[in-house]
Amino acid sequence: MRFSRLRLLASAAVLLCLATPALAQRVVEGDLQQQMSPAEFKAAGLDKLSPAELTALNGWLQGKVAAASADAREQVLEQAREEGRQEVIVKNRGFFDFGTKEPITSTLPGEFRGFGKGRKYVLANAQEWEQTDDTTLSGVRKTDASVSIAPGVAGVWYLRVEGVNTRAKVRRTK
Repeated sequence: MRFSRLRLLASAAVLLCLATPALAQRVVEGDLQQQMSPAEFKAAGLDKLSPAELTALNGWLQGKVAAASADAREQVLEQAREEGRQEVIVKNRGFFDFGTKEPITSTLPGEFRGFGKGRKYVLANAQEWEQTDDTTLSGVRKTDASVSIAPGVAGVWYLRVEGVNTRAKVRRTK
């Protein structure tokens, strides 16, 4: 009799261990008798446990669910941290070097009239850039021109307008 109770308890523990991830998906309040219908409780063979065994099983299950919930919370926090980090990178590209060589792409709303030292370029993504070199390009007129700003060496950035072979050295001001 004692051996079958232990085997039943071990079987219930294995089943509950396998079900722990699913149980962690919902809030677990109370013990197994409150969570299960009487038919489910009896079908699982839990009605054969002594009150002390049932209390031990409930305690073990609550600890497993709490641990699984803590792991899930940590995973959500890590994902939120990574999303925040990516947002900072996107928002501050051009001010700081984040190790990527991907260009920033956007458009110049309105009319583009060429390059000239000190000119300011306000992109559709709200970034503002100022030309820092003497590159000139006159006689060019484009409306809502597509642009890319690519990082160079030592924190230098270059503005290139689609359809124009000349690029200008720029720095981000806003």
